[in-house]
Amino acid sequence: NIIASPHHNTLVHYRFRPEFRARRGAHGEGANRIGRNGVDLDLEVPVGTIVYELTEDGPVELADLTDVGQRVIAAKGGLGGRGNGKFATSTNQAPRRAEPGLEGEDRQLRLRLKLLADVGIVGFPNVGKSTLIAHISAARPKIANYPFTTLSPNLGVVSLSDNRSFVVADIPGLIEGAHTGHGLGHRFLSHLERTKVLVHIIDVSSSSGRDPLHDYDAIRRELALYPTNSNDGVGPLDQRPQVVAANKIDALDEPSRLDRLSAMLREQEVPVYPISAVTGEGLQPLLEALWQTVSGISQPILPATPK
Repeated sequence: NIIASPHHNTLVHYRFRPEFRARRGAHGEGANRIGRNGVDLDLEVPVGTIVYELTEDGPVELADLTDVGQRVIAAKGGLGGRGNGKFATSTNQAPRRAEPGLEGEDRQLRLRLKLLADVGIVGFPNVGKSTLIAHISAARPKIANYPFTTLSPNLGVVSLSDNRSFVVADIPGLIEGAHTGHGLGHRFLSHLERTKVLVHIIDVSSSSGRDPLHDYDAIRRELALYPTNSNDGVGPLDQRPQVVAANKIDALDEPSRLDRLSAMLREQEVPVYPISAVTGEGLQPLLEALWQTVSGISQPILPATPK
């Protein structure tokens, strides 16, 4: 069985162990005792995992595990045969005859994870995405001062007053050309397909040498070009509700950088929140705005189930 578990956020624990075999049953014993049944093997995967069977005609979807505890039978076990006791007669109480059983299934599967989160954090590498999720939740991603520190998504739960909460995902840094797969971008962008709201993290400090306006336009372009299927219930990523977090205001030595970004976003009617993911400045208004947006969307964005 493959089971959706709340205890895993990635599939990395299967990377170096590609084959699994359930424990076999036992032979029958004397005194007409039947053999012991085999033991089920349960494999836990993160919620949001899609299970495919690899066939000669290509991958076939078996299940989309979107709820905790949801499971799919990956491969059925065999069926024991009849022992010699079944062939005993009045004249032959110990026949030397038995019936072989049926072998269990052997399947090749592919697991693909699309995270289920209310909010997806996007941006270029090293702009403070992991620092932000570490500050606003209990997630503890690896944080370092070099690009591509984060190579797999991190999930965290943001808790506000009055028992309000939402799930946020820190997506690894994107680069230009991500929609075509550059820098593993296609894999990273797929985790945004089920998010309700996107947060652009823009580095407005001058120390990075980046242009905030260019960064926003570039990421927005990658979202627009990512090829979602218009027939599966998932709309274009760039059409999701979006806000911008202008990060690193604690190191802002040229206020005009923030002013120019804010002016451009006002024209596009995109909310912008100046923040410091390090000091926590400006985070509360950002989180309240995200909660208001998330709570206004009643249903999660999920692909339609194939018929």
